[in-house]
Amino acid sequence: MYTPPHFDETRPEELARIIREHSLGVLVTHDAEGLDANHLPFEFDPGAGTHGMLTAHVARANPVWQRCASGSPVMVVFRGVEGYVSPNWYPSKHEAHRQVPTWNYEVVHAHGLLTVRDDERFVRGMVGRLTRRHEAGEPRPWKMSDSTPEFIDGMLRSIVGIEIAVTSLVCKRKLSQNKDERDRLGAADALQAAGNTELAQRMREAE
Repeated sequence: MYTPPHFDETRPEELARIIREHSLGVLVTHDAEGLDANHLPFEFDPGAGTHGMLTAHVARANPVWQRCASGSPVMVVFRGVEGYVSPNWYPSKHEAHRQVPTWNYEVVHAHGLLTVRDDERFVRGMVGRLTRRHEAGEPRPWKMSDSTPEFIDGMLRSIVGIEIAVTSLVCKRKLSQNKDERDRLGAADALQAAGNTELAQRMREAE
């Protein structure tokens, strides 16, 4: 990924935040049949191994877990906030007319080695953690014990776990850091007014 120095983000806490807040990752794999991409919700443990551990699950009917043997190199893309930026939002545009449209965004590329985890204990624990996290905001969080053991056992048999030992993390935060402060904040105000409050906030925090 092309990453100019002013857009390069290396702080571990920022990389973990993007993955945590935008956890639907794109698992990119490559085998004899070519490139493939699967969209999966991931859990990230930044403290496991050198660069962290990603876990997810796929349908047993999905051939990816059989096509990619354990140890295969893979990449997972996590796309954070993003949005179009009009040159009209920069105060300097109205003075010198030397601005062009662009697109701002945050993205993390996680490279790693995939391991297939086709065992019930791993899958049950991973689904339990994933459920607790995403149900936490519900008035009555759903849990696996809400269903009969037979039903849950059958559902768990229909999925396969995957684990990715992360070998490197690359993050690009393109938030108008290369613009004058008044232009960056002017664009942030316009995004706020348009309803893209999260991107506006990130641009105001950028330096």
